[in-house]
Amino acid sequence: MITEELSHKIREKTGVNVRECYQCGKCTAGCPVAEWMDLRPSVVMHLLQSGNAEEEEQILRSKTIWLCLTCETCYSRCPMEIDIPKVMDYLRVRSLTEGKVNRESRRIVAFHKAFLNTIKRNGRLHEMGLIIDYKMRSWNLFQDITIAPEMFAKGKLHILPEQIKGKKQYARLFKKQVKNT
Repeated sequence: MITEELSHKIREKTGVNVRECYQCGKCTAGCPVAEWMDLRPSVVMHLLQSGNAEEEEQILRSKTIWLCLTCETCYSRCPMEIDIPKVMDYLRVRSLTEGKVNRESRRIVAFHKAFLNTIKRNGRLHEMGLIIDYKMRSWNLFQDITIAPEMFAKGKLHILPEQIKGKKQYARLFKKQVKNT
């Protein structure tokens, strides 16, 4: 598979045409985490346009797609209104499904999966479920353990999730998303 196919797949699945980017660099200039990325947002956009299989691999294995906050600063600054956060979301899904996740990003990925799992299970965020899932995935079991009692005392952590209607509908949304990747 070459990157040109990836750019077409991105357009097909997200509606975002990465070929419209003319490399002004405003996305990178505004990105609050660009300095920690291995590939700046404008570089990702350039690589997606190149049609090179090695560069596609580089993107899918990058830390950048996992560091992106999807804060939409890049989107708001883009003169072509390219929805880069939507592209990053799609690239994360592809990276996961193809087993190309950056090794340095494993804790971010653990949090990503734990967050999505609690939404899938409960239809909304359940902080305790998120924490337990993340700690089991990351093996970061004792980080922040000393603040848990205070959070319980202040009512910030609830043992049981709040029940909502239509949880099965959320599960179907997740299944549909996996099929569309």
